[in-house]
This record gives sequence, C-alpha cells and structure tokens, in this order.
Amino acid sequence: MSTSVQDLITQEQERQESTIQLIPSENYTTPEVMAAVGSVFMNKYSEGYPHKRYYEGNEIVDQIELLAQERAKELFHVPHVNVQPYSGSPANAAIEMALMEPGDTFMGLQLASGGHLTHGHPKVTFGGKFFHSEQFGLNDEARIDIEGLRKLAKKVQPKVIIIGNTAYPFELNFEIFAEIAEEVGAWLVADISHVAGLVVSGEHPDPVPYAHVVMTTTHKTLRGPRGAMILVTEKGLDRDPKLGDKIDKAVFPGLQGGPHNNTTAGIAIALEQAAQPAFKEYGQQIRKNARALAARLQTNGLKLVGDGTETHLMIIDVREWGGGTQLAYAMAQAGLVANKNTVPDEPNSPFYPSGVRIGTPSVTTRGMKEAEMEQIADWITEIEKLTRQFDLPKDKTQRKMILQAAREWAEQAPELKRIREEVRELCAQFPMYE
Repeated sequence: MSTSVQDLITQEQERQESTIQLIPSENYTTPEVMAAVGSVFMNKYSEGYPHKRYYEGNEIVDQIELLAQERAKELFHVPHVNVQPYSGSPANAAIEMALMEPGDTFMGLQLASGGHLTHGHPKVTFGGKFFHSEQFGLNDEARIDIEGLRKLAKKVQPKVIIIGNTAYPFELNFEIFAEIAEEVGAWLVADISHVAGLVVSGEHPDPVPYAHVVMTTTHKTLRGPRGAMILVTEKGLDRDPKLGDKIDKAVFPGLQGGPHNNTTAGIAIALEQAAQPAFKEYGQQIRKNARALAARLQTNGLKLVGDGTETHLMIIDVREWGGGTQLAYAMAQAGLVANKNTVPDEPNSPFYPSGVRIGTPSVTTRGMKEAEMEQIADWITEIEKLTRQFDLPKDKTQRKMILQAAREWAEQAPELKRIREEVRELCAQFPMYE
C-alpha cells in the first residue's frame, strides 16, 4: 500500500505540532515565510546577480533579491550582503575560497569543542581538504582557550581565523578574537549561524564592528527559511575594497549555479519580521528560557557542559554512563526531540557520543516560557534516570547489543508513553506559530 506525499506532509505536520522541538538549530518559520518558499518564485532560474543575469525574465526576481539585500544591510548594519548561498556550509566554503588559495592555513574551533564541520574539521570537509587547517580548543572551564588560540595563531600564521559555534553554550567575545587576528594579519570570519537572532535582538555580542566577514544561516534563531547570507563589514572593505566582489564571485560562479529565488523571498520576509519590536522580545525570551531550563536541569542533578549556558543552547553531559545516543532516542520516543552530541574531551566514538544538545528557539516561538522549561527539564531528568540502565560498554559487540536493547525498551516503555501523552497535551496549548 503506497503512501502519498501529501499524507507524509500531514504526518510531519502532526509530528511537529505534537512534539517539543529542542534541537537548537531548528525553528518554526511563520506562515508568511512558508508561503513565500512555496511560491512561484521556485519556478524561475536566475544565474547571476540583480541586473546581471544569464536568463531573461528576472525583472521581479531582481527586486526580491535587492529587497532581501537591503533589509539584511539595515538589520545587521553592513555595506555588502550576498543572500544566495544555499546553506551555511557552502557559504563558509565560499568565504574560504574567496579569502584563501589552496594550501593556505586557517584556524577554527574543534568540532568536539563545539565548532562546526566547516570550520576546518580535518580530512573530511571542504576546508580540511583544500586548505591547511589548524584547530583550537577549550580550557578546563569548557570555554575557548584564548591564550592557546593566540599562541597557535602566532605559530602557524593563519590566513583566516573562523570564530563560530554549533555546540558551544557561551557568548563569543569578538573583540578579543579581532585582536588576535590583527596580531597575525589574519582575516577574521564570524559564523553567527546559531546566534544571529540573538545578535539582532541585542542578546549576544555583535561581530560586525570586529570581523571582516560575517556568515549566518537564515533559519535557527533568525527564524527564516533554510538558507544563508554572507555579510561584508566596513572593516572588511577597508582592508580590501574588492572584498564584496570576491565573495560574490566565490558564491557564483565559484560554487553555485542559480539561486533559490523562493528561499530569497522567504529570507526577505524573515528579515522584515526580525526588524520588528516583537522580535527583540523573542530574543530575550529565548535566553530566559535557556537559563530556566539549564537551572532546573542542574537542580535536578544533571550535568551540563561548562556548567550552564549564556545563549540558547546547552549540552547535557552523560559521559558518566556514556548515554548520549540512548538518552536522545528515549527522549524522542517521549516527544522531546533533541540530538546526541559530543562533549569536550569526548571519551567515546562521535557516533556514540556522551552528550545531548538541547536549545530553546523553537519552544520560545511556540510561546512557552519559564514554567514550561521547568516541566521539560523534569521530563528530561526522569528519562535520563530511566535510561541509565543502558550503560555503554567499551566492547563493540556488547555496545551494539546494549544500544539495540535501549531502542527496544524506549519504544515500549510505559513511562515514556505516559510522558509522550503529557507532552502532547502541553503542545496542544501552544500552537507552533504563537
């Protein structure tokens, strides 16, 4: 019996509406953004840039892209913006391509320390293969080791330093990073994909006065469609007046063909929404919710990487029993959707890590506040205690058996079924588009 695509869309709608989305890189867009992404703009091919297209019939598409550019310039206070990258990874690849030649050295935060694959993870990524990557890490307090970074930068003399995070729960001090970049003559690139919504709402330090180039995805805390933008700052243009052109050429024709015009339309709408006073309140509530969630988890006895959060995300540290995979799956069965994640100095394989990453952008979009965060923390705590019975062994054969047993248990456990119904009831009180 076949299933139609429409049936699957309906099922996914129900799943999103009835579960609590805790993955910090995900969010709910507004109906207006979704309508734009599903609009007739997806029918048009538009290789090139406004007024410099390789196809005819782009008069209206040009207006959409220029509108998105102008709104981004105004929101982030930058002189040049490229809104064409398909997502954050190709955007970072374009920046690396624009600022370096193959074999040049650049630096980024280690993946296991909370950095992103595209910040130079060795051997398997674009940056790690085509350039020489040097990775910096954390200190004993799980914060970026500033002195270690400075020492490494002076040693390897990088062409580019990328500062950003995907699982780092603390604010990024761009001023200090700029000082180090200046000392070694490096370009400073700020990847604010996770915190862009917090930046524009005044809830996170702004990289624009300090970085030469800023990259952000347009979903996550910015609450737009899946896409990305590259922002060139005044500081960047002061160093190289042609930097904007170099970035544009690296995006197209360097790495991409025609932009996704429907996504560009969605980005334009999301940027307009992010400029409204209500969005500032949204950013403030994201952090309030994160603090409340972290505090309740710690009160309940759970450990967090770095002992808390200063942003929208946190990492539950279960290295004591090696249960990141088991806990994330059990939580999902109970309607609390998160993702397994490595912790600093990860003792296990990255495929079976010792942490679970959670965040508050989505629940805040639904209108949940501190009281709901405490309830969510209590559910997570109960699930963590239940799942401890599946301690991860070192032996690989035993490990597979334990993980399979944990999955089978989670799919049948009455305690998780009870929490799942309680989660469903809570979600019914908070529509996705509150």
